[in-house]
Amino acid sequence: MHEMVKGSNVSLAALSENVDSVVVGLGWVSPSGEGDADVSVLLLDANGKVRSDTDFYFYNNPVAADGSVQLLGKTPTADGNEDRIGFDLTAVPPDVDRIVVAASRYEGARFGELEDVRVTLADGAGEHLLRFTIDDADSVSAIIFGELYRRADEWKFRAVGQGYEAGLAGLATDFGVDIDDDAAEAEASEGGEHLEAVLPAAPVEALARTAALDAIPAPRRAAGESDAEPRKPAPRPRTAKKKVTLPRETRKSLAENESWKEARLFPVSVLKSDRDRETRATSVLLSVIAQVPEFGRRLTAAFGAPAGRMETFTEVSLPHGDTPRRPDGVIRVERAGKLWTALIETKTNGNSLRAEQVQAYMDIAARRGYEAVITLSNDVALEGSPLVDVKIDGRRKHKVALRHLSWAEVAHQAQMLIRHEGVGNAAHAWLLQELLQYLQHENSGCHGFQNMGSAWVPVRNGIDDETLCQGDARALEVVESWERLVRQVCLGLGGELGQKVLPVQRAKRGADPGARRARLADQLCVDGRLQAELRVEGAPGLLAITADLRTGKLRTSVEIPAPDQGYPLTWAKRLIRRLDEAPADLHVETLVEGEAGGPRGTLERLRPEPADLLPKNTATRITGFRLSLLKSMGSGRGNAETGFIRSVDDAVQRFYTTVVVHLDAATPRRASSKERAG
Repeated sequence: MHEMVKGSNVSLAALSENVDSVVVGLGWVSPSGEGDADVSVLLLDANGKVRSDTDFYFYNNPVAADGSVQLLGKTPTADGNEDRIGFDLTAVPPDVDRIVVAASRYEGARFGELEDVRVTLADGAGEHLLRFTIDDADSVSAIIFGELYRRADEWKFRAVGQGYEAGLAGLATDFGVDIDDDAAEAEASEGGEHLEAVLPAAPVEALARTAALDAIPAPRRAAGESDAEPRKPAPRPRTAKKKVTLPRETRKSLAENESWKEARLFPVSVLKSDRDRETRATSVLLSVIAQVPEFGRRLTAAFGAPAGRMETFTEVSLPHGDTPRRPDGVIRVERAGKLWTALIETKTNGNSLRAEQVQAYMDIAARRGYEAVITLSNDVALEGSPLVDVKIDGRRKHKVALRHLSWAEVAHQAQMLIRHEGVGNAAHAWLLQELLQYLQHENSGCHGFQNMGSAWVPVRNGIDDETLCQGDARALEVVESWERLVRQVCLGLGGELGQKVLPVQRAKRGADPGARRARLADQLCVDGRLQAELRVEGAPGLLAITADLRTGKLRTSVEIPAPDQGYPLTWAKRLIRRLDEAPADLHVETLVEGEAGGPRGTLERLRPEPADLLPKNTATRITGFRLSLLKSMGSGRGNAETGFIRSVDDAVQRFYTTVVVHLDAATPRRASSKERAG
């Protein structure tokens, strides 16, 4: 990988031949596990200015109509998160000279509070070409990480690393975006209500978090417009035309009785074998990908595919030695006369991918100049731990990307579009609904990760009788399965809520994923517990999950900070009132400074006496409250009613819908001591 320093530049063509489409990743590590930032992209003309406000892409305007820019969202990494942006450089308009990639923090936060602030760039095959680490972020709240620019009909990348203390507003102003200060102040005083009316696609909370986007840019003034003319209230950047979503409540059925089954576009009753399931699942998915552009682009952009005319195929025969190979499917995208091709290998019903089969497809793709091989299965891929080991012939000039997609992720993306973000028309929404119904049916075999593996029972028994030793390979297998399960839980909860849900990885800067899992496996042997934390967008704290294999109990909990103002008794009463509809067996614990734990009790006992949450020593400082639910843990390794996987999923769903949802109106989180110290 090409390591860059501030101010340096490099030609993309000198690093790879597959740079028509690239993916830029912006990453950082938060010591507290809670710091974050928003990415933005500006397209600039030869004068270094935006052509119009539509050249400004951010969380509420994430996709260019021509497909040249697409904000792909966050993806978990070993030591934090990475925000990815896809660029189809063949689609960038000819009058765009530079593309600026930036990020900004909100609520007074600074980049100096984060570690390992970096930008990476990968080619269309997914190979990381360059990396630039910003070491002098300090007190700035916005940073230009880098820029893509044209020189003599080729694209180059420059490592910029320029900070702005004035935040996103200062950055945007430098590039010709008009800022309406009066409107921004009015919006701030109205608490974001005006913004919600102007930008219905963006939640008020998301808009408020950037302090009205540090004054969201108004349209540029037309040439020749007099300064003396009164300025009209500035409209704000809008997303595309109104999208179609499906109502969450199902309409009353016209069926005569419950035995009548609704006709489905993709029936599952005829599926008798694994081969039937694989063939049907591949055909169903690829047909919907080709017919619903938003869905197809969502799944393929992350694999380096350009925006363009897409066609999909099944049961394609390709020569390979004496015996032709038949991949389960093929995706082809045409853009500007060029073809992007990916081979698809599908597994359902918990069947594992076969290394020799994937290897054959990688060899075929390399010889025929295809760009990617995409595997689909119920398993969830982990960073640094490939599902299949394939050998790459370094002598070959053409490189092929090997990517994996879980059926759970496919269902998640479909649910996000039809329930929350919307698609172009009602027919597309209905198609996605039929796809989702198919994937969620018990006979489809597309249920996501559903088996903790053969090591689950021996490890559980070894912990119970205290015979499991550190370094046992079976403990590592269980830790990997646990990480896969947690990632799938995030997809499921995020699809239900329409919000980002990401696992928190508390790892040292640059930590190796394999070494981190090995440490967790040794810790499992010592204390018998599996632990994870989830960051739910909009929640007042991290959602923690602990599976205690010794006691057979699952604990779900969240810590909420104490308010900045008011009296402790008022805090306790307000908290108990908020939890009026929460389960009576909810455990509430007061967190006090300098002590392991404070007063605690069940919600049932505390409802008549909230004062019992206060420490007896009135001088003790309350830092927050911890809310916890306990339930029995499933023992089986599978996804049955009594299985461990089902019990974890049910515990997280129950805790969020009965406890965390009531905390949405809580006082916003204060900066942690670590963040304030930064």
